[in-house]
Parts: sequence; structure tokens; C-alpha cells
Amino acid sequence: MEGLAQSIANGIIISGTYALLAVGLTLIFGFMELVNFAHGELYMLGAYFTFTFTVLLGFPYWVALLLSIISVMVLAYILDLALFRPLRDQDILVRMLTTVGLMVAFQNLALLIWDPVPKRVPVPLQLPPLIIGSIHLSALHLIVVVIAIILIIGFHLFMQYTNIGMAMRATFQDREVASAYGVDVNRVYGYTFALGAGMAAAGGALLSTIYLVTPTMGSMATTKAFAVVILGGLGNFVGAIVGAFILGISETLAATYIASGYKDAIAFILLVMILLLKPAGILGKARGVE
Repeated sequence: MEGLAQSIANGIIISGTYALLAVGLTLIFGFMELVNFAHGELYMLGAYFTFTFTVLLGFPYWVALLLSIISVMVLAYILDLALFRPLRDQDILVRMLTTVGLMVAFQNLALLIWDPVPKRVPVPLQLPPLIIGSIHLSALHLIVVVIAIILIIGFHLFMQYTNIGMAMRATFQDREVASAYGVDVNRVYGYTFALGAGMAAAGGALLSTIYLVTPTMGSMATTKAFAVVILGGLGNFVGAIVGAFILGISETLAATYIASGYKDAIAFILLVMILLLKPAGILGKARGVE
């Protein structure tokens, strides 16, 4: 029972960053109808930018975290301007294949710029673990999940109460009507892609202090993000968060009771099961954003 409680606690911790990835992917798919296979590479860039700002340039970690998120958001806005805006009215398959090309390009650029040797970002704080009964929780892991929760809440408030957030929701509901009321639809799509990319970059920046940073780390992140989004229901933000917790807890339980080597396979197993049993996802929406 103690092992079960510890596994569930560990799963909840890792679920926070999965939720960041999934919310960003849900935003991009739901609002832009863009299947972004380069989403994990934005996560990877968030980690590499954090390494660059902290280790190479000497910035404090918390400053590097903010700079990394902003850098990826700016890059994403430029990508939307240069690549996705001209393809806006093209078939969804064309835009999807464009993201596959971006995925390969970013992986190879990371190899060229940072080389294939795994990088490590120094731990920003040295704090004792939190002990609750038989459960031991790393202070760093707790900080990561708290920041992830704060970012998700901030995202929700941004979408509900800011002019940009309301413009994004209006554009999603009816692009033509929003444009008729003076909304710059192309700019809104750019903001959407940048915000979704920023969520992915935040996940990479946060986990860069826990895991090694490599050029291929985005591939598994993309797989897990898609597994979470499909599990929860395409285009459903609440479903994405629920799916993140299901995946995170399932992975840690598998690592505890089966073998740690099977942990990453859980995402594939859940993905296949949900596609076979409930293709619309747990919360049942195949398209659209709540």
C-alpha cells in the first residue's frame, strides 16, 4: 500500500508537465485545426534554451525559465507568419506534413547547435524532500508541478478575461464573423500558435532540471502529448488535463509494479486502447474547444 501511495504521488507530480504539453497541443488543434507533430520539438527547444541561458550565459534559472518561454513563443509566431499563414486555407494534411518537416528540421538544428551530447541544467534550489507519512516527495518536483498548475490557471484566466483571449475564442467560434467585427484573424492565429508553443516550452524548461536534455527528447513528448489529448478528447481542455493525470499515474504504477523499462510504452498502449474503445476520448468531443 505504501508503494501504491508513493507511485500515485509521483504520477501526480509528472502529470503537471504532461498537462502543459497537452493543453498547448489542444489549443493549437482546437483553434487552428493544425495537427502539430513538431509540438515536442518546441518542448525540446524550451529545454535547450534554458540550458543556454543558465549554463552558457549565466542567467539565474528563474530568469532563464521566463526567457526560454518567451523565446519559443516569438519563434512560434514567426513560424506561423512564414509557414502556416500562407497555408491557412490548404488541406489539413498539407499543414500536418509541414509540421513533420519542422520536427525533422528542429531535431537536426539541435544536433548542429548543441551537439548530440546530453546536457544538464543545474538544479536551482537544494531543499530537503517533503515527507508525508510514507510518501517522500522531492522539493524540486513539487516546485515543478506547482509552477505547471500556476501556468495552466494563468492560461485559463488569459483566455477568459483578456482581449486577446476573447478574440481567440471569437475567432474559433466563427472566423468570418470575428473578421467582420474587426478582429485580425491572422494575428489571432499567430498568438494561438505562440501561446500553445509557450506551454510546451514551459514543460521543457521545467523538466530540464530533472531529465537530461537531448535533441530527440521531443519525439516521446509529442507521442505522450497526442496520447493525452486523444485520451481526454480532441479539443477539450478539461479532457487534456484529465488525460495527463491518467497517463502520469499509469506510467508510475507500471514502473513500480511491472518494470521501469515499460513506462514509456504506457502512452502507446493507452493510445491504442482509446482509439479502439472510445475514439472520441473520455469526454467525448472529437472536435471543438470547450
